[in-house]
This record gives sequence, C-alpha cells and structure tokens, in this order.
Amino acid sequence: MSNQHIYRIVFYNQGNVYEIYAHKVEQSSMYAFIEVEDIIFGERSRLLIDPSEEKLKSKFSGVKRTHIPIQAIIRIDEVEQAGQNKIISDSDSSGNITPFPVPPPPGHK
Repeated sequence: MSNQHIYRIVFYNQGNVYEIYAHKVEQSSMYAFIEVEDIIFGERSRLLIDPSEEKLKSKFSGVKRTHIPIQAIIRIDEVEQAGQNKIISDSDSSGNITPFPVPPPPGHK
C-alpha cells in the first residue's frame, strides 16, 4: 500500500470548502467531472475525533466513487501521506473562493 498514490482534493460545495484525501483521481467519462475513488479516512481509534471529518465520513459512507464538477475543484495535489479530511465553512475561508466558470460543451449553441 505504500506505493499507492495519495491525492488531496480541495473543492467548493454548497458554501463550504471540502478537503478530502483519496487513492484514485481521474477524468470522469461524464463531461466536466473529476472522478474520485477510495477516499481515505483516519482511524477511529484516535482519542480526539474531529466533527467535520466524522460528518464527511458519514456523508461518503457507502460511496464507491464520487464525481465532482471541474468548476468546483480548487486544487488537486499528490501528497506523501494522507492528512485529516475536513470541511471549512465559507466564513472560515474569508469568503474569497469563487468557482471558476466553465465554457459550454463543444457544439453547444
């Protein structure tokens, strides 16, 4: 498992910034979406439990693969080790994040 890639995906969703870690990220077959698989969550044996990570864990429980719109992606980084998944509210991020506009699909009039 040590030779598996780990990606940090930061994206904007419903007024919040989400930061998640996953083993697989690729272009989706659906136009203008990024496909994220195998989301990594921390161990439950820790003494301190982060409520935002628990909220993400329950939100993505049972999800095999998720598709995130390209315009919602802020950045994707390949990292050496997984960090803590978190939700950053819009007020925490000073409200200065705006989704990038996406051009219409080819052939669209």
